[in-house]
This record gives sequence, structure tokens and C-alpha cells, in this order.
Amino acid sequence: MTKKPNLALVGATGAVGTVMIDIINNRPNIWGEIRLIASPRSAGKKISVHGEDLTVVALSPEAFDGIDIAMFDVPDEISEVWAPIAAERGAVAVDNSGAFRMNDQVPLVVPEVNPEQAKNRPLGIISNPNCTTLTMMAAMGALHRKWILKELVVSSYQAVSGAGSAGIERLRDETAAVGKAREAGSQAGDVAAALVAGGLNPADSPWAHPIALNVIPFAGSLKAGGHSSEEMKVRDESRKILGINDLKVAASCVRVPVQVAHSLTVHATFANPLTPDEVRAVLSEQPTIRVVDDPANNEYPTPAQVAGQDPTFVGRIRQALDFENSIELFVVGDNLRKGAALNTYEIAELVAAEFAG
Repeated sequence: MTKKPNLALVGATGAVGTVMIDIINNRPNIWGEIRLIASPRSAGKKISVHGEDLTVVALSPEAFDGIDIAMFDVPDEISEVWAPIAAERGAVAVDNSGAFRMNDQVPLVVPEVNPEQAKNRPLGIISNPNCTTLTMMAAMGALHRKWILKELVVSSYQAVSGAGSAGIERLRDETAAVGKAREAGSQAGDVAAALVAGGLNPADSPWAHPIALNVIPFAGSLKAGGHSSEEMKVRDESRKILGINDLKVAASCVRVPVQVAHSLTVHATFANPLTPDEVRAVLSEQPTIRVVDDPANNEYPTPAQVAGQDPTFVGRIRQALDFENSIELFVVGDNLRKGAALNTYEIAELVAAEFAG
């Protein structure tokens, strides 16, 4: 008799964990036991999974006993400590943080691109890529298989949910404060003043500048050469996932006042000639990609359209005018679903399939 693997979700009550619960509930139940794990302050909370009220247990070494696969939707510093503990207790740790992504002994997996790497896990840990990189990976993987990718120039427009629940709440609070200022007759357009008038402390924000009615041309932390950590992730993770160690990548990451769904403009150069129609045909064949590309009728993907959906959406596919073998396109994906929870879950499904074999 085939064994159904036991699954744990670490961070079950967080922003991504909540989305993960929704994904689990809306996919076939392939699991034996499902165990929900969170911080001690969330222990005892009841959450319905496949019609059963499960009690959240506190994170501890014993919480992984009997678990076959443990998904981690927690900050880097927590994964760094607890993913190896889960592996030591016999579980395969599927980690959504950045703690292990560039570790040579930890595969960085996108099931549509490199599913075979899920079995290459000497430490018992598999990493899920950064949500920005993930937004374009299904598309880039499909195009690379056909035409051989050589260069990427990417600009991201990242939703505030990339900063977790605090990012979503901050955008809502700032938007409300600006609205109240306008109702009071303010015409100055000074967002910072409106936030102060609304009682919002700049020190409480995840960002150094207002996000309402604004864009912030920096995401992550500052790295060498003036690049941000988010930009370096796009470069380094794209190389690792696609298996192209010398891939040329230039990235600019921008935070925008959108709640959910990251958007990317992508300029991709290939070794072989290709046309927009050929690109549309290849992408349309991919089961997790939706092509929305009829700009004459104002049809192209937007975050408002994509939020809450699992597929990656691609539009604005066109030949670069002045660059040989280059295509430009616009990609949008829900950063909480495919960008985090869904890809993590799909990796767990890959591992679960090993129990059926």
C-alpha cells in the first residue's frame, strides 16, 4: 500500500501561510497527517484544513516527529535554525525563505523549469526562489528551452505584500490618511505631511519613504556597487534555476503602491532568432502561463486582474527594435501564490510523488 506522506506547515498563521492553507484546501488531499506549526503565541489556534479543525502547535524539535515534508513560510533567521532541525528529524524541508537559496548543496526549484533538482538535496532541504525571480521563471524557462537565453534586463514593480502583512497594512493606512487630507481640503499633494497629520509615524513603515501615491526605486538592502539585495537575487537565482552560470542579468527593483502581484518588464536576448508570434505560441502551450496580449483592445495583464490567481500572466510581447534576437514582454504573478506559497507547495508535491514510487 502506498504511504501518504505527513506534511507540516511552519508559519501557518502568517501572510504566506494563510495563502498556503487556501491552496492546500483547494487541491487534492494527498497527505496523511497535516500538522500546522507556528510561534508559541499562535499555538492553540484552530484552522480548518480539508474540513477538519486542526490545532496549531508551537515550533519545537518534537513538532517534526513523524513528518515527511515540512514547508517553511517564515523569515530567514527562523528557517536558518529550524529547517536543518526538521531535516535531522527525518523531514524534507521545503523552505520559502532566502536562507539557503544560494547554498550549493541546496537545490533552488521551480517545478516548470528544473523539477529534477528536487531530488538533489544532500542536506534534506529544498529552496523556493524569491518571489520576484519566480514571477518570470516559468516563461523564461520555456523560452530558454526553445531558443537558449543569453541576457536578461529586468525591471520589477513589486507589491507591498512582499513586505508581508505589515506592508499591506501600511499602504492601507497611508492611503486612508491621504484620503482624509484631501477631504479636509488639502491641495498641496504633500503625502508625507498627510501621513503625519493622520498620526502615522514614518519609523513604523517598512520603507524609508511614503508608499501611497509613490514609487520607491529600491527594494531590499544595499549591496556592493549600489545594487539592492532584491536585484542581486534576480541575477543570482535566475542563473541557478536556469543552469546558466554566465547569464548576463541587469535588474532594477521598484516598490509600487499595489497590494498584491508583482509585475516585471523583461528584455530577453537569445542565441537564436525568434518572433513574437513564436513566443506567444510557446508560452500559450505552458499549462501554468496565460497569455493576455491584445494591446489594440487594451488587453494585457495587470496586478488587479492577476491577484488571487495561480498562473503567471504574460503580455506586451514584442520584438525589440534595436536588439537582435531580443524579445520584450510584461509578466505579472501573484507574489503570495506562485511567488511564494504555490511554488513551495508544488515542490512539496514533487517530493510527495516519491512516496508513490
